[in-house]
This record gives sequence, C-alpha cells and structure tokens, in this order.
Amino acid sequence: MGEEYDIVNLIVLGVISWTTVFLLVRKIFSDRSFELCNRIVSTIHGILAVILASLSVEDWSCPVCPLASASTPKQRQVLAVTLAYLIYDLICCLFDVKFTLDNTVHHLVSIVGLAAGLAFQLCGSEQVAAIFITEISSPFLHARELLKEFGYRDTDLNFAADVLFAVIFSVARMVGGPYLTFVTLTANNPLLIKAMAIGLQLVSTFWFYKIVKMVKYKLTKRRKQVGMPGKLD
Repeated sequence: MGEEYDIVNLIVLGVISWTTVFLLVRKIFSDRSFELCNRIVSTIHGILAVILASLSVEDWSCPVCPLASASTPKQRQVLAVTLAYLIYDLICCLFDVKFTLDNTVHHLVSIVGLAAGLAFQLCGSEQVAAIFITEISSPFLHARELLKEFGYRDTDLNFAADVLFAVIFSVARMVGGPYLTFVTLTANNPLLIKAMAIGLQLVSTFWFYKIVKMVKYKLTKRRKQVGMPGKLD
C-alpha cells in the first residue's frame, strides 16, 4: 500500500513538475509559439524517458526480460514519470490552437495503458521497452520542428535532423517494434497489454509509411534545389 501511495505521489509531482518546466520555458521563450515551448518540454521528456528506461533494464542480453512478470520498482518509476508527462501533455494540448482529436485519443489510450500497468503491477518489462522504442526518436522529431521555427528551414542542419529522425524511427519502430509485439503476444500477458502492443505497432506502421513519403519528398526537393542555377554556392 505504501509503494502504491508513493507512485501516486510521483505521478502528481510529475504533472506539477512538467507543468512548471513548461511555464519556465514559456517565460524564457515568450516571443516564441506555444507549440515550440511544448516541444522543448517533450524533447526533455523523450531524453529522460530513454535514460530511465535504459537504467531499469536488468539484463541487456534480454532487455524485455522477464516477460509477463511483476514490475520492478524502477520500472514503475519509469511508467509513472511518463504517465505524468502524458497527463501534462494532454492538458497542454487542450490549450493549443492546433488541437487535434487523434492526438487526444492517442494520449488517452496511452494513459489508460500505463495506468493499468501500474495498477496491476504487471508487464513492466514490456511497457518500459515500449516507452524506449517510442521515445528514442522523439527528440529528433521535435528537433525538426524546433529548427524550422528558429529559422533553419530547408538547411543542411534541418535535413540532417530529418534523416536522423527517419532512420532512428524506422529501426526502433519497424525492427524493435515487431519484436516487442511478438514477445508480448506470445507471453502470458493480460488482453489489454496485448491489444495495446498491436495498436502501437499499427500506429507505428502508419507513421512509417508517412515518414517514407516525407523523406522521398525531401530528397526530391533537395535534388531540384541543387540542380537549379545559383543554388550550388
């Protein structure tokens, strides 16, 4: 009971902390957009989530082991930090002028899944692995948009961020993702966790298709720019 109370406190503290970080970033970049400030916070979370997820791994020869087992205290802390961030981000998105229903649904589904994992104290390895896979490309995703707002649109630096994001996302989601989905489905996991694993992979596949189109467009645009007179210097 005491540990459950500590986790709840960590989630509440996390929501307050992420909100405070956003307000500080908003104050520092008062002349910048709401979205940029939120992306900076999202970048911080992505880096922190990957670090915490890595530190919670007990055996790197099998990062998702033990499967279908009780969550360790470190794993629950990782889930709590990310759950707190998702709650903050959901609230933050409601105030954004670019509010979208699909993003809200994505947040709600993720919140329910992480909350269920914390409540039942099961499948910590699988859920932490999912956080690692989804967040490892997140800083590069946000870097693309941050560079555009800081005036680096269509530059070599922005193109490098595009390529890095595409490569890391593709490897994580289309190599690590199917493996995680397979081991989650074949292990004795609750139906909700299995459903979320399938859902995550379907979403990842959809975004992989969109990213391939983005990279193809960027490469075509870049070739045209290089081929135009006056674009070589």
